[in-house]
This record gives sequence, C-alpha cells and structure tokens, in this order.
Amino acid sequence: MARVRSDAAGRPLAGRHAVVTGGGRGIGAAVADALAGLGATLTLMGRDAETVARQAEALAAQYGGRVAAVRCDVADADDVEAAFQKARDRFGDAYALVNNAGQAASAAFGDTTREVWDRMLAVNLTGAFLCARAVLPAMLAAGSGRVVNVASTAALKGYPRTAAYAAAKAGVLGLTRALAAETAKHGVTVNAVCPGYTDTAMVQAAIDNLVAAGRSPAEARRTLERLNPRGSLITTSEVASTVAWLCTAEASAITGQAIAVAAGEVM
Repeated sequence: MARVRSDAAGRPLAGRHAVVTGGGRGIGAAVADALAGLGATLTLMGRDAETVARQAEALAAQYGGRVAAVRCDVADADDVEAAFQKARDRFGDAYALVNNAGQAASAAFGDTTREVWDRMLAVNLTGAFLCARAVLPAMLAAGSGRVVNVASTAALKGYPRTAAYAAAKAGVLGLTRALAAETAKHGVTVNAVCPGYTDTAMVQAAIDNLVAAGRSPAEARRTLERLNPRGSLITTSEVASTVAWLCTAEASAITGQAIAVAAGEVM
C-alpha cells in the first residue's frame, strides 16, 4: 500500500470531520486512533454510550484534537438521524464516514432463525445504508468525501455457519459498488475493507463457539489462525491503517473496491 504523505504538520486530515460507527472498541477504536493521528476531527458513535465516551476522552487527551461521542443504534433510522444531526451541529458536515458498527452470529443454516437473519441484515447492512444516507448529500454538495464500509472476508468467500452474517456483508459490498458508481463524478469515494479473522471480541466469540463444540481454547484459536497463510490473526491496527489511507487524498482514485486485509487468505 502507498504510504500516506503528510502535510507540514504531519496531519493530512486536519480540519476534516470523520464519523466512525462502532468507534468504542475493536476495529472501530483502532480506526478512530489512526484518523486522530492524521489530525481528523472525530465523532465516535456506538450503542454503548460509556464505551464510546471513554474512547473519545482518551483520543482527545492523546492527540489534543476535537473528539466527541454520540450514542447511536445504527439499525434504528430515527436514532441515526438524531445522532448525525448532533455530529453536524458540533463539528459540521462529515468529510469521512467509516461504517464499522456490526454484529456477527454463528449458526448452521438450518438453525438460523428469522430473528437472527433480520438482526444481521439490520445492523450490518441497513445500518450502513442509513449512515451513508445521512452524510452523502453534504458530500455530494461539497464535491468531496470518503465512505469506507468495514465488511468481511465472509462477504468474499463465505464460511460455514455464517449464512446470515455473510449475506449481510455481501450486501455491503453491493451497496459499496453501487454508491461508488453514483458518486465517482462528484469527488466522493466509496470503498469496502474486508478484514479476515481479526483479534477482537467478535473473534473471541467465534473461538468460544469452537470451544463449546469440544476444542480446547488453544486449538480453537489455531483453527482461525491457520485460515491465512501468515498463520496469525489480523490485528486491528492493520485494518485501521488501510481504512485511514482510504480517507486521505492519496486514495482519491480508489473507489468501488473491496480490499481484503487478510494476510493472503483471499487472493
């Protein structure tokens, strides 16, 4: 990947407002950290108000920038509208949106209930739609903007026992490509980043499921690590650096792409 060139102050996103959903932990927290390091003004959103508030306070203290936390359930249209209005009122229109909020559920297809199916679509796909809808009009009017959707290698290849999750994330890729085609002439880019199994609480839940099926914790972790040729889980900072680069001017010619951050698992 090309290295991000910094301005004289080393802050190429200085003065740019970025919204990160699911910004309180895991990949979202790492993305927020990477964007703050590039000088972005940040609004972190998440369902757990205390978690996003703690992350916002930590980033403001570390980087000395403007960081706010807003509670938001991305699957709730009214909640999204209110949260993005709060973000606009405080920091102005968003230059970048990172649709990171998501959930995963594991079950054999025959055991996948309608409730699980609907929840996976609502959080992972409809949430991305609602949040993109909240920021794109202003981006198009400004003639610039970045939308990065955090998808998954599950959208590229599928995994057993993830039908609902994989379908939702595959929908995110379709949304990404359609929006990229609509916005390319307006200075807006829309891309997806597809992490492989990443060392987060979500993957710990997958390990716990394997343990419940009879494997030891070490065996369960190794099962996931062996999925990529490197033989280790992806780190949140590896995903975050890709997302942050896509938000910079250097990535202005990259749109409609699904970039796998998976250490060779997906070729």
